[in-house]
Order: sequence, then C-alpha cells, then structure tokens
Amino acid sequence: MDDTLFEIPPTESIDRPDQPPGAPRVQRPDRHQIELRPVDLEGLLAGDHRARLVWAFVEGLDLGPLYAQIRATEGRPGRPPIDPAILTALWLYATLEAVGSARALARLCAEHDAYRWLCGGVSVNYHTLADFRVDHGAFFDRLLTESVAALMAEGLVTLERVAQDGVRVRASAGGRSFRGRAALDQALALAEAQVTALRTELDDDPAATARRVAAARERAATERADRARRALARLPELEARKARRTYRGRRDVPPLASTSDPDASFMKMPGGGHRPAYNAQFATDTASQIVVGLDIATETDQRQLGPMVDQLRTRYGRAPAEHLVDGGYRNFADLRRLAEPACGTTVLMPVPKPRDPRLDPHRPRRGDPPAVADWRIRMGTAEAKEIYRQRAATAECVNAIARNRGLHAFRVRGRTKVRAVLVWFALAHNLMRAVSLRAAVRPT
Repeated sequence: MDDTLFEIPPTESIDRPDQPPGAPRVQRPDRHQIELRPVDLEGLLAGDHRARLVWAFVEGLDLGPLYAQIRATEGRPGRPPIDPAILTALWLYATLEAVGSARALARLCAEHDAYRWLCGGVSVNYHTLADFRVDHGAFFDRLLTESVAALMAEGLVTLERVAQDGVRVRASAGGRSFRGRAALDQALALAEAQVTALRTELDDDPAATARRVAAARERAATERADRARRALARLPELEARKARRTYRGRRDVPPLASTSDPDASFMKMPGGGHRPAYNAQFATDTASQIVVGLDIATETDQRQLGPMVDQLRTRYGRAPAEHLVDGGYRNFADLRRLAEPACGTTVLMPVPKPRDPRLDPHRPRRGDPPAVADWRIRMGTAEAKEIYRQRAATAECVNAIARNRGLHAFRVRGRTKVRAVLVWFALAHNLMRAVSLRAAVRPT
C-alpha cells in the first residue's frame, strides 16, 4: 500500500552527457547580513574557567594602596580610571596564557571572550596596561610575601627545605649597544647636545602640534642621555668584577655597558651563545612548589646564594632549614656565613670532582673551615644525596613552567622593571599551585 498523499514525479538524472557541466555551487560568505545576537558576558565562560579563578584570587587581595593613588574621588571632577583589580586580573591571566606584550593583551581584550569577561565592558588600552605592569613592582612583591605567608599559616608551605635555581632570560638590548668608556662619553655628549637643541626648538616654535612632536622628541633624547649616564656609572662595577680572581672572561677586553639597557650583561645562554641577558632567580619551597623568593642578577649564580637566603629571612622572619642549589652557586664565604647560628641554614650543594681521581671529594681538605669541611662530609652521605634529588624536581620545574609561559625575553628595560615582570610570573605560578594544594586537602 502506498502511504504517499500525492504522486511524486520521477526525478531526473543529474548526469547529462549532452550538456556541459555548470559552475560549482558553494556557500559564499555574506558579510553584509545584519544579525541580532544577545550578548551576555557572564554566559561566555564555563563555571570552572581559569579566568574565574584569577578573578576570585584578585578579589581576595588587598589592593587598598592602589586605590589610594586614585585622584578621581566622589564629589570631585575627573575621569574615573580603570579599576586596578581589572588590570591585575588581566596581567595575571595573560601571564598564565604566555601573553607578554601589552599591545597583544589590548587586542585580546577586544577579541577574546576570557579577556572580555575580565574587563566586564571596561575599555583598556595598551599604554595603561604597559605602565601598570611595571609601575607597582614593590607593591606586588609585598603581595607575593603576604600570599606565601597566608599559605604558611594554612600549613601548605613549611619553608623547611627550599631549592634555588637561575634561568637566563634575554634582555631588551642588542649586542652592538654595548660600548666602552670612550664611546659612552661620545654618546652622552651627542644626546645632551640633542636635548639642548630640541628644548630651544620647543621654546621658539609656537605651533601646538609641532610643540607636541618636539616634546616627544625631547623626551626620547632625554631617555637616551639618561641611559648613557647609567651605562657610564656601571663601568666601575664591571671593572671590579673583572678584577676578581673568579672571573672567567677575557681580561684583555675592556668592560662594556649597553646604551639600550645599562643593567643588562652579556651571559652564556642555554644554546651556548652569549647574549645580553638577565639571570632570573627563583627560590621554591620543595614540599609545595610555591615560589617563596625571587631576584634579578646581572652576573652568574656564584654570588646569589647568600642574598637569596637573606631575602627569605627578611620576607618571613626566618631562614630555611635546608637550601638546595647546584654547583654553580659554590661560594665558600656564603657557605660559612649561612652555617653560623644566626642563620642556621644547611646548604646541600654538589662537591666538585678533584683533578686527581684517587682523591675522595667528600674528605675535608687541609685548610678547610669547619663549615666547608662539614659540607664535604655531608654531601657524601646517602641521606644528603637523596634530599638533593628534590632540587631538580622543584627549582628546575618552576623554571620550565615559566619558560612555557613566555619567560624567554624581557620586553622592558632596567633592572627595576625586569624584576616587576618577574613578580607577575611568581604570582601567577603561586596562584595555580595554591588552587591545586587547597584542592588536595579539601575533604571530599
């Protein structure tokens, strides 16, 4: 029985050998079509999206000092600035997503749902983002200390055993920007002469537009002169470094400083070449993998052991019981000082192999101070070797995560700004680690 209501005509075959094939039929874009879409920022992200974790963390921070700097207050004129909580959340989330450019972040705030959700309809520009990232380094460094102290109060961080390691990060300077004293004097004289000429031009030209252009050129020339002065001021430090017995570079080459970033130094990079770079230092609690200290160095690891332990004492009121470092930190002066009762930190660091293979590297040598002799004996025990294995699993892991989040090159210049950027990496890392630690102890 036929179930159709109407008779269906037979279909004709598409293949007609007597006709040439027609043009292919495709779906073409129509970008002039008007569409009405309901937009709900809150519904753009899933409930467990990482941007929501970042915002919840920022809401728990005490940003009072940042709000105190805002001059636009109730009852007074002035355009209200962007909420510091928004800028803080944007940079934390951008760091987690390996976004290190203020211009790229500003584009994402207009195009990407997660960044649009964090902005909440507030328009941001790259200049505000760039300034905020580096202008409050000391404040966010304090927040790092306070957040770690809160984790210590919860019992998630013990500070009993800390591992330290450095990571070389490319500086925002070219190799040809490094000059000697004579070239720096010449660069400073040229920059100062240009500043004087531009100021004269600025005073004589009454046109407003031309004055703004001349003012911008004067600011650029003033910054060049300032960098040249800082480079000249750094030469005595570099000369003193070359005079040390432990210096491994060529002594016949005069010290050079960069006119682009005077604080940067030529360093041997992981690939084997030498580039302008900084030595970023992270100290990590081995039990929790929380970053508890950081610093920016302009030389090798050898002189970074003692300052890091001192920094931890200043931050948390006590030094770590055990401090794990690799052989590049070997410094007998720091080793003796840290072993004193005032500090009481036990350093676990590999003992170098002697040139004579018949000698026992863990046997004290003649003339060794007690702290050095104890270190040699200690590193020969199975217990110390087992503990030392935790260094690579913590300190090097933190460095690798920072690399994955974009810590390959600094886009800012100057040690102060570079350190401020490093603080953002530490805060972002600790944020995600704290979420994991609290989830592990939360009752199911």
